[in-house]
Amino acid sequence: MSTALHKARLTRGPVGSGIALFVFSLMLFVPSSWGEKLAPEVEFCLSCHGQEALEIVLPSGEKRSLYVDAGRFGRSVHGEKVGCANCHSDINTYPHPPRTFKNLREFTVAYYESCKGCHFDNYTKTLDSVHYTILSRGDLKAPLCIDCHGAHYVARPRVPKSSISETCARCHKAIYERYGQSVHGKALSQDGNIDVPGCTDCHRSHNIEDPRTVSFHLKSPELCARCHSDEKLMKKYRLSTSVLGTYLTDFHGMTASFYRKEQAAPTALTAVCTDCHGVHDILAVKDPRSSVMKANLLRVCRKCHPTATENFPSAWLSHYEPSSEKAPLVYYVKLFYKIFIPFIIIGLVLQILLHVWRLVVNK
Repeated sequence: MSTALHKARLTRGPVGSGIALFVFSLMLFVPSSWGEKLAPEVEFCLSCHGQEALEIVLPSGEKRSLYVDAGRFGRSVHGEKVGCANCHSDINTYPHPPRTFKNLREFTVAYYESCKGCHFDNYTKTLDSVHYTILSRGDLKAPLCIDCHGAHYVARPRVPKSSISETCARCHKAIYERYGQSVHGKALSQDGNIDVPGCTDCHRSHNIEDPRTVSFHLKSPELCARCHSDEKLMKKYRLSTSVLGTYLTDFHGMTASFYRKEQAAPTALTAVCTDCHGVHDILAVKDPRSSVMKANLLRVCRKCHPTATENFPSAWLSHYEPSSEKAPLVYYVKLFYKIFIPFIIIGLVLQILLHVWRLVVNK
């Protein structure tokens, strides 16, 4: 639509209305030529919105394109089923009613709740997210549905999976860069490996919890265990599934489990997976830069134990189960007690039975 025609659309009075009626009549007879299967309502709207030059200038000086690519929209998840009025329910006349948006962000926020009509479950989840908490404080920079999913070209989520992290990177660029260099990030972005976790695997999609809370900290081992306790998945990469079990039986794991079970806030946060391995910058355990390599482990321990000496990390079994090769002293002590304790108990039971038998015989 030309600039003059766009202005005429907003003009009040008989001349403007006449031009608008003329344009409206012409568009009723515009043939479908978009190359995609679209609803008649959509084809009607694209008679104007299918022109690349169509845009508006907001009072802030920002420009908002009103162009919609028919091909891309037709290939989107909404292409064949959703009409324009499903989202733009406030626009039901032509010429369109005048808008009062001051800037682009107000434009986006105005249509925030349009998604609720079809996606009510996911919409209600967002009300419990850290993003909505920020929005409720009046900060319009908080991400909304359209910021993550797009507007007219909504693709299927997780296709490809790497697109999720790329979407989060729009706001969390520094974190994304660290993640991109991690063992998980490289596998996903460079190798296309969908077995590794992306942002939403740990943080969820709609009801995103504030990761700075104590509750999130204490349940992080459970997040890691979703993959690292999966025998089939870990066998594929030759990784042990005993990491969670060995963590839960040591001092750190038992303390974290206690506080989480009792829903109590610890006076000092106990170490969880991310305290040792990192959060977004997790490296392979064989990588010389890995924080859990023996050469780097003392520095990690000193985050919580500032007076730790050089042999302090040796007290930790590094998720290994004691064996004759790994921690032989611990292994043989455990083996001794596995034999000794049953021997003592059996001996005591036998002694009692013999004593009872003697009493019966003597009577």
